[in-house]
Order: sequence, then C-alpha cells, then structure tokens
Amino acid sequence: MSQGFLDALYGDPEVGAIFSDRGWAARMVAVEVALARVQERLGVIPPGTATRIAAAAADLALDMAPLRQSMAQSGIPSTGMIAQLRAAAGEDAAAYVHRGATTQDILDTALVLQIRDALSHIDPEIEEIVGNLAALADRHRRTLMAGRTKSQQALPTTFGLKAAGWLAPLIRLRDRLREMKPRLLAVQFGGAVGTLASLGERGIDVMEGLAIELELAAPAAPWHAARDNVAELAGWLSMLTGSLAKMAQDVILLGQSEVAEVRESDDPSRGASSTMPQKSNPVVSEAIIAAARTNASLLAAMHQALIQEHERGSGSWQIEWLTLPRMFELTASALNNARFLAANIVVDADRMRANLDSSNGLLLAEALNLALAPHLGSTETKRIIQAAVRTALAERRNLVEVVRERVDADLDWDALRDEASYLGSADAFIDRILAEARPRD
Repeated sequence: MSQGFLDALYGDPEVGAIFSDRGWAARMVAVEVALARVQERLGVIPPGTATRIAAAAADLALDMAPLRQSMAQSGIPSTGMIAQLRAAAGEDAAAYVHRGATTQDILDTALVLQIRDALSHIDPEIEEIVGNLAALADRHRRTLMAGRTKSQQALPTTFGLKAAGWLAPLIRLRDRLREMKPRLLAVQFGGAVGTLASLGERGIDVMEGLAIELELAAPAAPWHAARDNVAELAGWLSMLTGSLAKMAQDVILLGQSEVAEVRESDDPSRGASSTMPQKSNPVVSEAIIAAARTNASLLAAMHQALIQEHERGSGSWQIEWLTLPRMFELTASALNNARFLAANIVVDADRMRANLDSSNGLLLAEALNLALAPHLGSTETKRIIQAAVRTALAERRNLVEVVRERVDADLDWDALRDEASYLGSADAFIDRILAEARPRD
C-alpha cells in the first residue's frame, strides 16, 4: 500500500507491512498450517501429516509471482500459495493441505489475523493519546478562553474542557473496540457454501478447533456473505479518524493569526512556508483531517461490500481488499500525527485571556440576563441588555459596566464581571471525563 513520499504523513510502516502482499500471504500460510494441525488432532487427516505441512511452511520462501498470476487468472491469490505449500510438503502430505476449506475461508481468516495485528498496533497509540489529552485537560482546567459557537465567541470556557472534549470520543471509541473485538475476530470456515459437507459430521469440530488454534472466536455459522462485522470495523476506523480530525480542526482555527491561541508545536522548522517566513502551517492537523475525510469516503465503499448474493458473493467481497487496508493505514497515520499533536501542542494562555478581555464582557450577556431577570422581569431585562450590547460595541466599553449604569439592582457586579465566575460545571465535566479515561481491565 506504499504511496511514496505521501507515506511521510499518510502512511505507517508497520500497518503497511501487515497489509502488504507478503503480510497477507504469510497469514494465509499460517491458516493452512493451523487447519492441518486441528484436523490431525481430530483424526481427520493421517498422523504426522500436519507436522510435515508445518515444517514445509516454516522453510517456505514464497515466490510471489505465482500468487500474482493466480490473482490475474483466478481472481484470488491463494491458489498460487496452496500450490507452493503442497509442493514443499511432499507427495504424501500434499493432498491434505487445504482439506475441507474453500479459498474464501483462508482469505477471510487471514484478513482477520491482519485485522487483529493491525488493531494491536493501534491500541497503544490510542492509549497514549488518551493519556496526553487527559494530562492536557487537567493542566489547563483553569485556563480561561472564549467558547465559540458557529465560529463566534459565545460564553467563557476553559481550554481544559476543550481538551477533555477532544478526549471523550476517544474513550468511547476505545470502549467500542473492546465490545466489537469478540464478534470481529472470528474464524471463517465454511467450505464451498457454508455447510462443511466435505468434513461430514466433523465440520463444526474442525471450525471450533481452528478458532482455538488461531486464538480467534468461533462464530455461530460461517459468514462468507455476511460482512457486517467488517463494515462495522470500517465504521469504527472512520469514526476514530473523524474524532481525531475534530481536534485537528480546532487546532487549525485556534492557530489562525488573528486568534493565535495554540500552535502545533514549538519547533520552528515544522510547517515552514517556502516564500513566507512568518508562517507556520498546520501540516500535522491538515494530514489528520485529510485522512479522516478520505476514510469517510472509503467507508461508503465498505458499505457497498455488504451487498452479497446467495451463499458467496461476486464482486462485492473484493471491495474490501481495495479499501480496508488503506483505511487502516490512514487511521494509523492519523494516530501518529494526533499523538504528536497531543504531546506537543503549545497553549498560549495569555493570548486566550487577551482575546477574552477584548470581547469587553460580551460573553457575559447570558450571565447578566440570568442575574437581572428576577429583579426586572425577562422582557425588560432582554431589552436593556440588547441595548447595552449595541452601546458596548459602538463605544468599545465593557458590557457589564454599561448595564450597571442603566439598572438599579443590588448585585455583586465585580463577580458578574469575572468570566471565571461563569463556568458552570466545566470543572466537574473535566473530572467526569478524566475518570472515564483511566485504563480499564
């Protein structure tokens, strides 16, 4: 799945290797060996056969050319692999390679092994980002800033709560993955039409034994034409990159010259412009967003792969080969970039405070409304505050002071003027999210 120089931002060497041709072929061989071992243990194939097949597999240096030829001629790469494994196993054992299986059994189970290995690579990256964002949220729980809705300043908030907001969906996605794995990481073994007829009454025994041998779950029945678990995984990958991209989008907006509240890092060499030395482009955040948007597009293709006919489909299954590896690599790249961002983001608390102060108390309009309504009634309070907002904007004066001049009410005006006094449950929400962020057994 190499993309050349794009791999620097949109690739991941380990995940790329897992989904490479050799990575795929190696896992096909592993499934064939496991199948032979289980069948020998159950007495389906002669004693000693699996040992010969396993020994041949261990010494097998697969020639990839026959697999590519097999793909071109048969639409699948596994027949080229099976032929080489049979030749290496010798005449006596060759007939027992691939016994009772169909090619889709081997390819699907190999895919599950790829998925398991790729998720094992992704898991610790999520945990590291969760830890860094949790620390960021805790560290900045008192860092005041303007909360923005529809890209306009709305009410006071804290950067700690914003960081906790980036963290919360990652915690849920971590939990979703834990819930999804038992049904996703399941062996595929059904024979030609999902009956395992060639194994007589031993079919389910072999299927369950193969699951144990590969440390996978045994499904209730083969899932050749039921691709919901694979589509669910694709949806999870898209949600993960989309959640990371929400953080990246915020970082880009908070880093605009007119806002300047955060920077991706304090490394001046990152994001350098070729002609404008004053710029520091948000290349890491851009890469996360591009990966997320691409995954969202690829997800539509994975949903097309759900449409299968009869017991084994034609043309839809193959969409997964074209799509899922790229989604995994884009997800891994987004995680790499998000990990950098969460660990290196520079927060300018003074600039956040300055931007808040420059609003001249306008972010306290709601607080003023709540404080005055019991004294003046809601209609009169609304009229006074709306007029005061126009005056505060025109004269560049603090809204609280303008309102104070126009009403006679015994209120704690100093407290009303302090944005830090109007944060509601921000601190409690941070605590609740941080409690959920702790690793779970």
